[in-house]
Amino acid sequence: MSFGDEHGHGSDPGRTTDGGFAGMGQTRTRLPDGGGGDGYGGGRRPQRSSRSLVAVVGVVVLLIAAIAFANRGSGGDDASGSGGGGDRAAGSEPTSASGVKPVTGKNGGIPSGFAKDEQGAESAAANYAVSLVSADILRPAAREQIMRQLFVPDRAADLEAKFDAAYDKAFLDKIGLDENGNAAEGLTYVSRTAPVGTKVTQFTDSSATVEVWCTGVFGTAGVSSTNPVTNDWFTMTLKLQWMDNDWKVESFAQKDGPAPVNADRTASNADEIAKAVEEYGGFTYAR
Repeated sequence: MSFGDEHGHGSDPGRTTDGGFAGMGQTRTRLPDGGGGDGYGGGRRPQRSSRSLVAVVGVVVLLIAAIAFANRGSGGDDASGSGGGGDRAAGSEPTSASGVKPVTGKNGGIPSGFAKDEQGAESAAANYAVSLVSADILRPAAREQIMRQLFVPDRAADLEAKFDAAYDKAFLDKIGLDENGNAAEGLTYVSRTAPVGTKVTQFTDSSATVEVWCTGVFGTAGVSSTNPVTNDWFTMTLKLQWMDNDWKVESFAQKDGPAPVNADRTASNADEIAKAVEEYGGFTYAR
């Protein structure tokens, strides 16, 4: 969901705050051509023995390749530890379970108390992305609390002012919300984000930069809505600092995609979407 889209959250206040911001191959074996004579002569026996040897070797090679292929797809143990350094050269972080329990602490409904390592930074970034593109961020009262919890103290006030300017009355009117960020009676505003994956691009003992690939649903559900609920794909980049025993956001930016081809599915009606938002809660993202 891009902040500039009609179904999104207006201009991107986060963007302006960042100064710059072996597969298996095939082996072809050529067997010797038979000379003269019939197929049952004594001269054929050495050839039959050779073929048997080739067959045995071929079976062994295929078995080894199959085992290697299975191990490659099974996830296996991550020799790089929680930081995932071993997979970084391949351009992705591991997504298999680490065995580390997710955080249980919450500050104003937002998970807190993340570990001081790469996995902790990834989990923090995923949870913070959900909050920064939520329905609550459009409500002035809730927005102030979110900003002061997620951002480093010396940036919170400035960013809060930028958010207030981005989500002004004109913008809220455009998406059918009142000045308090609430939908009209009979309508339900939807802004639900789901992280699909994370990637650490920079990490030190006191800072981290994490990219969070997201999808989500955004819009107003209801019979009279002029801003129907649609889905979007986007990537958020969050720069984090370690302070007060937790990760805090220094700045963030957002870009469109990567987006897959839309599936050929019949869209649910407005009532089904509104009901789903009310009945299905969100997650605490950690692994």
